[in-house]
Amino acid sequence: MSDGTPADLFLDAAIGLLRRVREEEGEAVAAAGTLLADTVEAGGRLFAFGAGHSSLAAQDVVYRAGGLALMNLLAVPGVVGVDVNPAVLGSALERVDGLASAVLDSSPLRAGDALVIISLSGRNALPVEMALHARDLGIKVIGVTSVAYATETASRHSSDTFLKDHCDVVLDSKIAVGDAELTLDTVPAPFAPASTVVTSALMQSVLATAAATLADRGVEPPLLRSGNVDGGHAWNARIMEKYGDRIFYHR
Repeated sequence: MSDGTPADLFLDAAIGLLRRVREEEGEAVAAAGTLLADTVEAGGRLFAFGAGHSSLAAQDVVYRAGGLALMNLLAVPGVVGVDVNPAVLGSALERVDGLASAVLDSSPLRAGDALVIISLSGRNALPVEMALHARDLGIKVIGVTSVAYATETASRHSSDTFLKDHCDVVLDSKIAVGDAELTLDTVPAPFAPASTVVTSALMQSVLATAAATLADRGVEPPLLRSGNVDGGHAWNARIMEKYGDRIFYHR
């Protein structure tokens, strides 16, 4: 590792990844944002899913000040974050065949909706099956993943495919296999993951694009305001009433 504090080096690495995403994923971000805008304008609903730490970026865009009110979390019990005990159970559930189809079939998702699936590796059965089954149901799929895993690891799905192979739009986070940006002679393993920083930035870029696209079309983007600013609650109540049939997190 070169000169500089570990904090400086991590921030430099994260900034470098964000610059790569800005330079290399602009067209994909625009396509994903347009897909979400198309879905909203056509009366569809928006959903986001992520397993393990990938769920953090999904949760970040749900019921969020400055975000689209129509973005709902698709939660799979046991795999959303590390709240399950033991935490390793979540990792095991990601490899269970049939779970994703059961979740989708019992969810509010329907043809014409859009689903963002976030999976760093994109190799486990859950995200691959979810993308496959969602598209069979007529749902548009945006995948947020590290494409590097598809060339450097083996799929854990029976089809030998990855999440990226079953999406309408793919956003590549550029994260290296292993998700650790730093190495140090005195530390026995690579450390300092940046996937959450980069993936969350990708998600917010897509939603910003969707909001601006709707506005350009003369459609008011269904945005939420902070409840900690004057008038925020009244604004949000109006949005909730107008779009209540497409919002599932307050029922």
